[in-house]
Amino acid sequence: MANGRPARPVDGPDSPNSVGWVTPRHIRLASREAPFPLEAGTSLPEVEVEYETYGELSAGRDNAVLVTHALSGDAHAAGWDRSAGVKTVSGRFKARRDGFTPPRGYRHKKPGWWDTMIGPGKPIDTRRFFVVCANILGSCYGTTGPASLNPGTGAPYGLSFPVVMVEDWVRLQALLLDSLGIDRLYAVVGGSLGGQQALEWALRFPERVAKAIILAASPKLSAQGVAFNAVARYFITNDPNFSRGDYYRNAPPEHGLAAARMLAHITYLSNEGMDSKFGRRLQNRNKPGYGFDEEFEVESYLNHQGRSFVERFDANSYLYILRAMDYYDAAERWGRGDLVAACERLQSEILVASFSSDWLYTPDGCQQLVHAICRSGRAVTYADIPSQYGHDAFLVETERVGKLLSGALKRAKPETGGTPA
Repeated sequence: MANGRPARPVDGPDSPNSVGWVTPRHIRLASREAPFPLEAGTSLPEVEVEYETYGELSAGRDNAVLVTHALSGDAHAAGWDRSAGVKTVSGRFKARRDGFTPPRGYRHKKPGWWDTMIGPGKPIDTRRFFVVCANILGSCYGTTGPASLNPGTGAPYGLSFPVVMVEDWVRLQALLLDSLGIDRLYAVVGGSLGGQQALEWALRFPERVAKAIILAASPKLSAQGVAFNAVARYFITNDPNFSRGDYYRNAPPEHGLAAARMLAHITYLSNEGMDSKFGRRLQNRNKPGYGFDEEFEVESYLNHQGRSFVERFDANSYLYILRAMDYYDAAERWGRGDLVAACERLQSEILVASFSSDWLYTPDGCQQLVHAICRSGRAVTYADIPSQYGHDAFLVETERVGKLLSGALKRAKPETGGTPA
């Protein structure tokens, strides 16, 4: 155990179990002549997407697995980033013509965010599968977002960036796969907000998805989840440095973004997990200081999470992604409010997994999806995994999640262009 969590094995770039050194790729998928239409009714005249791939695409192009990331994730899902270490002035963000580039020095110290799951011999085995992971629209890791330069003005979009939705992310991913010559996915896999993208893939493109693996995600965010997001937005937009989103030439709204991230981390954990990890232990002292400085270990943890987050994420992007999270409702989008009717569209093998202590996307919410799929006459596999790690469990419970993925992906073996499994 490390810091109250299961220790994660780390494979160096030279390990036979690692995909090794990887380089992010970029592709332009929209232009002024062919803008990208958005669900909200507007469009973007230019869209660049950052993505990474691992493994080899088979001769039949039938072994592709799309991995979709969560709120603050990126395209760097596995391996070690060759481009790490690129920083902006004073470690702050700046907009560039080729997309928003945050400081990425943090990456060189650790592999991709799901490296435990992706690689040779791992659950998403790159000896069998060609894995694709793309950064979502509106984010700040290489794909067009609020800090990108508006081609019409030459200045960062800020809050003039149009509202984006989960549906937009999935359609953009489909364009990326089209450009790679992939007509059908062997599987789409995602957790949390990535799990909602996996669900949307299965609903929007049922003929293009053989398997959809949905971890710690439900068809919509609960009212409580929307409320937490509202408070997070309040923190950011009321920071004195927010400047109505036009802060890129000045100090960013660091305090508001840090507070928003601290709040989010509380929702990612659980009462049992926090008690096990921190309890009521004091930080570097034997007795209370009887003041308002940082005293408890849990305070130190949250403050660290807030401080580190502002060094690597854009506040405007956080606002836009939270709102996309709020808006997604599979039943409204595909069944006019009837989730069973929406699920009648499904043609994929569906696996849904919840985690017992998750109170962001709760087991009850996941079970609503499972019951709707069953009532629609479609097949579904469901697992509720016991865990004390709350919503973070889909990333932390590596052994249990790994076994689940391995089982789901081994039910049928695609042809591969690389080394046989």
